[in-house]
Amino acid sequence: CRYGPLPKALRASCAYLQHYIITDIHNDSWRFMKLLEKIDLKEDDHLYLLGDLFDRCMDHPDPAGVYFQVLKLGKKCTVIRGNHDHWLANYIFHYYGMDERDRALLQPYPYNSFHLLQERLTEVDLKQLAERILSWPVQVEIEVDGQPYLLAHACTAEPGKWKLDNYYLMGDLWYKVFLHEGVHGYISVCGHQNMGNGSIWKNKKENVYLCDCGCGFENGRLGCLCLETKETFYV
Repeated sequence: CRYGPLPKALRASCAYLQHYIITDIHNDSWRFMKLLEKIDLKEDDHLYLLGDLFDRCMDHPDPAGVYFQVLKLGKKCTVIRGNHDHWLANYIFHYYGMDERDRALLQPYPYNSFHLLQERLTEVDLKQLAERILSWPVQVEIEVDGQPYLLAHACTAEPGKWKLDNYYLMGDLWYKVFLHEGVHGYISVCGHQNMGNGSIWKNKKENVYLCDCGCGFENGRLGCLCLETKETFYV
């Protein structure tokens, strides 16, 4: 790995056996657990979650279950912040920063995560979750078998040419150019868009992979990509 200043991002140690990517779990704790069973992480493997752990999944949503599983994985897992995670954390801080009598006037959180988390977590726990979310990096740079990778939720940027957080979380007007061209010298792996109709998508240059497989939506799947072998797994 290369090391150096990396504001609002992270350079990760790469002394692992296998590197796996999962993204856009969207409250589906059941699929997350089943996919972890399928890939069967070994002691020296490492898992990267590329954001949007929360919101959606209408038939069996379990944001607390997703969160507890991430905590259980501990140092075997690196989480990158997604736009839905970011929105949830900001809402938590906004809600609990208000006087209790004023909270009834606050616009409800537009997704199902907040009230479901309130059913299982205390105010202190929710604030700790929000702090944890906002501590997650927006981009990670790693090197696997000599190949440099950039990992982000929606869009990556060349290290040293830093963007506002929203670029990494949502992309920008040049998003389609990014999908076609990628970042020179790197393979970018992201989520955010289900471009492969339920399967992991890659561009023609094979330097951009999108691993969002529609989990959280009806007929969606949760996918996983192994960086060493490019093997894919689905639940």
